[in-house]
Amino acid sequence: MLKFNVTHQESYSRGELLLRSFLGWLYIAIPHLLGLMFYGIWIYIATFLAWWIILFTGKTPEFYYNAIVGYNKWSLRVMARLYNLSDGYPSFGPDGADDKTEFHIDLIHVGRGQLLLRSIFGWLYVGIPHGICLYVRFIGTMVLMFLAWWVVLFTGKYPENWHRFNVGTFRWATRVSLYLMWLSKDYPPFKGAPDEMDEADKPLDQVA
Repeated sequence: MLKFNVTHQESYSRGELLLRSFLGWLYIAIPHLLGLMFYGIWIYIATFLAWWIILFTGKTPEFYYNAIVGYNKWSLRVMARLYNLSDGYPSFGPDGADDKTEFHIDLIHVGRGQLLLRSIFGWLYVGIPHGICLYVRFIGTMVLMFLAWWVVLFTGKYPENWHRFNVGTFRWATRVSLYLMWLSKDYPPFKGAPDEMDEADKPLDQVA
């Protein structure tokens, strides 16, 4: 089960919006993306090791699970700010705290068969159909983000339906990524809505 959420705020700071828009690349993107780049080296190593461990044991190693969860938590915090989905400055590191974003997946074991199937044919039966759908959806998300920028600037409000749709786009893409990285059992649905358990657990998001 995936929990992937960005809190929709009652009001947004126009000052932070303008600061991020003109200087976000300097004080958010550069330091955090550098950190994520170096952390990504560990992700590559952990992925390589995990592939062989799953192949021989049928079990997903916990160090791989922790590495992927930490990377997604960190990148979600950064993405939420750079795309103006939430205010505030994202904390550094895989274990950084944040009251505006939420990411969690359960540790599961996909087994040797699924490992090989996804590694060899995942691009065909997952990457192509989802990639086409997400390409179209990302166009819609970029349009809504552009419009939301102006709405926030003049009103201090981010339309809730737009926010829900945009968060759903990133949730959808994350589901696909986790499936291809052997951390999800079920084939990813063609939608951005939260998992059913998410909707019962939190009021952060609705259906997108």
